[in-house]
Amino acid sequence: MRLENNFGTTVIEQDIEHAPRKNWHQWLIGRPLQTADAPHQTIGKAIGLAVFASDALSSTAYATQEIMMILAIAGSGALGYVFPISLAIVALMTIVTISYQQTIHAYPGGGGAYIVARDNLGELPAQTAGAALLTDYILTVAVSISSGVAQITSAFPELHIYRVEIAVVMVFFIMLINLRGVKESGTTFAIPTYFFILAMVLTVGTGFFRYLTGSLGVVVNPPAFSTEGLIGTITPFLLLHAFASGTAALTGIEAISNGITAFKEPRSKNAGITLLWMSAILGSLFLGISFLAGKIAAVPSEGETVISQLARTVYGGEGFLYLAVIGGTSIILIMAANTAFADFPRLGALHAGDGFLPRQFTFRGSRLVFSRGIVALAVIASFLIILFQASVTRLIPLYAIGVFLSFTLSQAGMARRWWKSGKLAEGEKIVEAGSVNMYDRHWKLKMVINGFGMVCTFIVMVVFAVTKFLDGAWIIIILVPLLVFVFFGIHHHYKSLANKLSLENYNTPMRVSHNRVVLLIAGVHRGTLAALAYARSLSADVTAVHVSIDPAEAQKVVDKWNAYGDGTRLVVLDSPYRLFIEPLMAFIEGLLKNRQPAEVLTIVVPQFVTSRWWENLLHNQTALMLRFALLFKKGLVILEVPYNV
Repeated sequence: MRLENNFGTTVIEQDIEHAPRKNWHQWLIGRPLQTADAPHQTIGKAIGLAVFASDALSSTAYATQEIMMILAIAGSGALGYVFPISLAIVALMTIVTISYQQTIHAYPGGGGAYIVARDNLGELPAQTAGAALLTDYILTVAVSISSGVAQITSAFPELHIYRVEIAVVMVFFIMLINLRGVKESGTTFAIPTYFFILAMVLTVGTGFFRYLTGSLGVVVNPPAFSTEGLIGTITPFLLLHAFASGTAALTGIEAISNGITAFKEPRSKNAGITLLWMSAILGSLFLGISFLAGKIAAVPSEGETVISQLARTVYGGEGFLYLAVIGGTSIILIMAANTAFADFPRLGALHAGDGFLPRQFTFRGSRLVFSRGIVALAVIASFLIILFQASVTRLIPLYAIGVFLSFTLSQAGMARRWWKSGKLAEGEKIVEAGSVNMYDRHWKLKMVINGFGMVCTFIVMVVFAVTKFLDGAWIIIILVPLLVFVFFGIHHHYKSLANKLSLENYNTPMRVSHNRVVLLIAGVHRGTLAALAYARSLSADVTAVHVSIDPAEAQKVVDKWNAYGDGTRLVVLDSPYRLFIEPLMAFIEGLLKNRQPAEVLTIVVPQFVTSRWWENLLHNQTALMLRFALLFKKGLVILEVPYNV
């Protein structure tokens, strides 16, 4: 197809009939998908619940236990506060859910806290929200995988010493599935997610039935209750500390608002319904587990989880149903990482698109997913797992502070959005980067809802930061500002580069009056002569340069050059210390100092290429070393002339 623009320049658009060759990548992650296939990779509500809710639902497996871990410091009598604290957390969950419902419908393009803060609060709050969320997603993978492995080692204690290795393998298994695409990973995880929901509903339901009929009983052979470090008194600070630990149950609620674009049309409606499903299931199971944990006298322990104690008490032993619950819980905890793998790459792509992360994060892989973000998440999360030895208790203090910071900024941004909406006339609208803002007659009510949510999440964030500061929250308090600093450093680089490359007011294009060519040779062979022929096609001013490390070998080069060099001058650089790069750099710098204003210096490097990739490892990578050495020199053009052998 031939197109012509207003300036008379001919533009030819040509379709390339090319299908990627089959290789091990296709066997591992599936056949490549065309860009046109993107609309067919969206998911419905049922699959969406499996993809985006697994993180939130999985928190039912450890949120109650984390509350109990803190309360146990005051003795077993303090465990009676578990259920009241859980009620307070579910109330907060309801507030956050209502707030994010509004976000989903106001920002159908997704992006969650990052986009909301960017459009309404400015770049600094947006990057802060983004840094907090990216950190939270990394910790989601580390915490959920570690917690899933803890469930497995509860049932099989002999595997406890291998928990780190098992966790890292699980991370890369989840990574591999996500590299296959959102739709395929969602389908893969749907059955285990619904199996977990069914198993937990059955367990909690059976537990309540046995409690009401008086046949529930207490935990048989509970883990030993440690009395070391007991303070013996229940203080307000202790209750706030326990509340902060339990708010881990809210992590993952924001995931759906970040990934709206993954849903089928109508996106906002489907995403909103999925959020309500998720919150209802999460709140019910969390309250049920917290209530029953108190009735069976469960004991918080690293050796056996509360879920394990509840299941074997409800089912009267470690039979099939117990193993089904443990298996389902382990799988959902491991799959909770899938939520982070779905959202981290999307959020990273938004940052990169705005110039705050490397541009490579915006590129989709062969399966239409942001594969670089997926791989980066797996590597960083694995590092954390190794660093903290897959300990949930050591990782949890780092966990929720970032997500509550993003909650707060998101609600603040939404409150300001409704305030701006109220200032508009009927029918008037403002087109913003992430959405279209128009007059809403209910703007006051919506602003109050989001404002109240902002206050609540801000208070929780402060409580979490104070109570968990010494346990490790200080790391996140330092890390988030550091990430924001890095983001703005990257952004400054991209803006500076764009200004230097801009064609605005560029009226003096570069003109070349003379091209001096330097041909670097290590020896004289067919590849050298091919490079010489190419160099002479560029300019009549060609100089061959050889670095002499061994005088005898240098003489052989000179003799051969006299026979085959076709009269081209040869400069031999003596190198008594057997250095190669340094003499060349000194020679080239001398030429650069003396070059004319419109003169270009072209360095031609011959390089022979073997037929098998591994054979290249048997040869000096001279061309590669030279390329790195010369790359940052101004006024140079570097050309490699391959010769296939």
